[in-house]
Amino acid sequence: MLAAAAVAQFVVALDMAVVNVALPAVRTALGFDALGLSWVVHVYALTFGGFLLLGGRACDMYGRRRLFVAGLVVFGICSLAGGLAQEPWQLVAARAGQGLGAAATAPAALALLTTTFTDGPRRVRALGVWSGMNAVGGALGVLVGGVLTQYAGWRWVMLINLPIVATALVLVHAAVPAEPRQATRRERPDALGAVLATGGTGLLVFGVVRTDVQGWASTETLMTLGGAALLLVAFGLVESRVPAPLLRLGLLRSRWVAGANLLVFLAAAGQFTAFYFISLYLQQVLGLGAAATGAAFLPFSVGSVAGTVVATRITANRSPRVALVPGALLAAVGLAWFARISPHGGFLTDVLGPSLLTSVGIGLVFAPAAAAATTGVRADEAGMASGLFNSARQLGGCIGVATLATIAAHHTGTATDPGALNGGYALGLAVSAALLLLSAVVAICVLPRRRRSGAGSSAPQSATPVVHAKRAKHAKQRTGGKSS
Repeated sequence: MLAAAAVAQFVVALDMAVVNVALPAVRTALGFDALGLSWVVHVYALTFGGFLLLGGRACDMYGRRRLFVAGLVVFGICSLAGGLAQEPWQLVAARAGQGLGAAATAPAALALLTTTFTDGPRRVRALGVWSGMNAVGGALGVLVGGVLTQYAGWRWVMLINLPIVATALVLVHAAVPAEPRQATRRERPDALGAVLATGGTGLLVFGVVRTDVQGWASTETLMTLGGAALLLVAFGLVESRVPAPLLRLGLLRSRWVAGANLLVFLAAAGQFTAFYFISLYLQQVLGLGAAATGAAFLPFSVGSVAGTVVATRITANRSPRVALVPGALLAAVGLAWFARISPHGGFLTDVLGPSLLTSVGIGLVFAPAAAAATTGVRADEAGMASGLFNSARQLGGCIGVATLATIAAHHTGTATDPGALNGGYALGLAVSAALLLLSAVVAICVLPRRRRSGAGSSAPQSATPVVHAKRAKHAKQRTGGKSS
């Protein structure tokens, strides 16, 4: 089951980055214009981020395994459709479908982990594997995209998903039993909450990712973000009144849940932005090709895995804070080092050292953050908490990249020489370092110092009265019917 969840998370993370390097080849092959080409990236982020809360809640109501399998099947079919696309609209539609499939698969995978691995050390190790595969998928996406585009053709950046999805389906079929019908929840779906949450987060992502064309101060952007705010406020009001909410607002009163989601929002904003600017620096300032740029991200993969291994060891029987605080600080130092990039630099002098430092710090952050975000959460709300965590991470990445790309563009202006571009990228990386520093402050000030006894468990709450009843019955039999 752990292997199935890890493989699924790998392919979801891989697809966030694998297409980016292939965009020039896609534009030439299918005849995209500049505006339409951006939607190959944006529509995946839009549907993925917009439907995560709904996907997480559907896991609790209809079964985690069912949603996991359904999401993978949709993801695989849409990957095949994208690889065979002959027109621009076909590829955009396929990418939208991939986002929908990922929005079901990602929270289902995390919910399966948190409800299966309920004791401290095993739970932390499982979440470490999941987080490590997520980090490796994101980092290798650039390498795989570059190699496939250069040597096999752009269609393979979509078709490569098929064997990975097939592997995850085989693993889940072999290891994860289907939930009994009576075990899944059959409350009336929160249809209004689903519409408001999906519409609000979708508009938010749409407004942010379009700032590269419209600008933050444009009427279109302000109206879109204002509409998103109204929908999300309405969503909060509805969730406080319905009997079976999409997101129970009381969940956010937990310092573990609220703190971990705020932390991962900030950390993802810094991490995604770093990937974006480093990729541009390697190609547009240092002049590396697509495959060489992808290879330059290999140290990041190694460092992420190393950081995750260390995190699982030091938090197995300790609070997630033990890894979160030093991890965020280490990543902030690495990004501050990255901000010293030079237009006359090179991989060994400007990229390798900060890549290793930043990636180890990131590896120390995300597995403990997932553990913190699900600490004390009931088993029947594991999907809800998982959807919230994935939403925070996805929205943090989208908003971070869009915001800091705009800041860098304003700093650069209309200049296109390597020196000017280097200055804009350095500024963006410096702000990314500040975001990681702020996430460390959140870990120190918001997260509890100690995990309360049993807080790491997601054991079903409904089992507790049954266990107590059986123990009481056996105790009564041993004492001859006398109470003790």
